[in-house]
Amino acid sequence: MHGIIAHQRSTGRLELSWGAKGLRGLYQQAPLRALFPHPEPGEPATAALVNVAGGLAGGDALSSAITLGAGARLTVTTPAAEKIYRSLGPASRIAATVRIGAGARLEWLPQEVILFDAAHLERRQDFNLAEGAELLLAEMLVFGRIARGERFTEGSVLDTWRLRGPQGLLWADALAMQAEELADPFRFGGAEAMATVLLAMPGAEAHLPVLRGVGAATVPRPGLLLGRALGDAEAVRGFVAQAVMGLREAAFGLAPVLPRLWRC
Repeated sequence: MHGIIAHQRSTGRLELSWGAKGLRGLYQQAPLRALFPHPEPGEPATAALVNVAGGLAGGDALSSAITLGAGARLTVTTPAAEKIYRSLGPASRIAATVRIGAGARLEWLPQEVILFDAAHLERRQDFNLAEGAELLLAEMLVFGRIARGERFTEGSVLDTWRLRGPQGLLWADALAMQAEELADPFRFGGAEAMATVLLAMPGAEAHLPVLRGVGAATVPRPGLLLGRALGDAEAVRGFVAQAVMGLREAAFGLAPVLPRLWRC
């Protein structure tokens, strides 16, 4: 008797609550884990999100719910790039719901997501800011294993973002693309990577010169600064690095450095 082979899927879940005095609650479901390396002097606490499976195959899912209490400070990052492997059909799914309390500050700085050829990714991320909350966010997608000469020629991406403040929706964005669109000169122009950098805080627009000094930037509305990059993977990484370092110094008064795990 022959049947359909059911592939094993992994479903990781992380729930993290962080207050002004540190960790308040943590729930972890493999393969998603949180580590808390000692921060460097003068730096906020760091939560490193780790996929111990090493990557996501088709049908795998990771979801996280992160809450910062009033006045809390936290940097969320990853120790390595997230890899989205070739899929036999189902999408790999990533979801994040983040709540930033009144006067709290979050740096959301994961390393890049690498789309292997024939990968299918669905990612949904929601950020909710209370009064006076601050958010510095950077995300990067790499289309193929560029160092190995592989390009993203088959597959798909659905990437949706929502940012809400005390008065409601501040910013919404969605990318729905098929891999073959990368070669279209009027869409992606053969780009190897793309990135988004966002600063949300009262008076964010004052830091527009910092972001424009390293790439394309705009102010969609008061209190929101947005930068984008598309092109060569190394150039896009450089944009993200320079934007993050410049904005954390100008907006937060922190050292112009990347998370330590990026430099290990």
